[in-house]
Amino acid sequence: MSDDIHIRTEARAGRITLTRPKPLNALSYDMAMSIDAALKRWSGDDAIDFVLMDAEGEKAFCAGGDIQSLYETGRAGDLEFARKFWRDEYRMNARIAEYPKPIVAFMQGFVMGGGVGVGCHASHRIVGDSTRIAMPECGIGLVPDVGGSLLLARAPGRLGEYLGLTADRMGPADAIRAGFADHYVPEAGWEALKTALVATGDLSAIGEATIIAPEAAFARHQDLIDTIFAGHDLPAIVAALEAENTDFAAHALMALRRNSPISMACTLEMLARLRKSAAGIREALQLEYRFTSRAMEHGDFLEGIRAQIIDRDRNPQWKHRLDGLGAQAEAMLAPLGPDELTF
Repeated sequence: MSDDIHIRTEARAGRITLTRPKPLNALSYDMAMSIDAALKRWSGDDAIDFVLMDAEGEKAFCAGGDIQSLYETGRAGDLEFARKFWRDEYRMNARIAEYPKPIVAFMQGFVMGGGVGVGCHASHRIVGDSTRIAMPECGIGLVPDVGGSLLLARAPGRLGEYLGLTADRMGPADAIRAGFADHYVPEAGWEALKTALVATGDLSAIGEATIIAPEAAFARHQDLIDTIFAGHDLPAIVAALEAENTDFAAHALMALRRNSPISMACTLEMLARLRKSAAGIREALQLEYRFTSRAMEHGDFLEGIRAQIIDRDRNPQWKHRLDGLGAQAEAMLAPLGPDELTF
């Protein structure tokens, strides 16, 4: 078991705690596999009634995957490690989403990327004042993955397109409204609630501790989001934002001009496909894997990580422009044949 995660049983609860607060509980391959192994073990254990997930530190439940290791292996020419990482992580994400027992996730601070895959597919998702949830993958040359594309596709109106393309952060109320969380519980009461849940196994305590979350900020802009982000491609969305003389539109436009064009084009296509087919978690993860398995060789992933994490010059040199990406997006999302993600 990884030293960055504490897995144990208490009373009739399985407990999973991320214990890597300094790097914001970034999810390593070993951590993901430890979670997967514990869930497998407990699924048929009659002594375990539910699973409780949380994390040490005030800053983050999990701010994403351990992309440093993916970058280092990719730069060295090893493309298979990243594919194995994503393939096995996605299977773990599916296990959480389909788990036969309740999973309760307490998500404070940053919940991004890989953290969404761990916490936001749980059956009982608890957020507090510090919670900030986002899918920032388009900024590093990926697409919203770990099943996040499915959550975005199911968000109200075109909010999913907005969140996926801009990587904007949701506070607790927006996270609940967008379908990434269920319950707002003031964080001062979290430890007492965890103690009660473990001692009694009575999940109704969550509802009793839940209060109404503060105002959902994006709700005020929903009509504008629906109008602009209904555009069928990136150029249409950019043109609509340029024509809209508001601070909100200017903020969104700045994000679109900053992020990877091929990642955004594929995100649009993914959400359209998932929404049209009423797909489930496995279909979403398969679609995501088609992109991520190609992201180092044919996408912007290595350049995105270089610019944002390694050199930190915030000046990525993307491979594509914002227009004319239809064929490239189709190629990035084409079936993988024998390499298709399976479960």
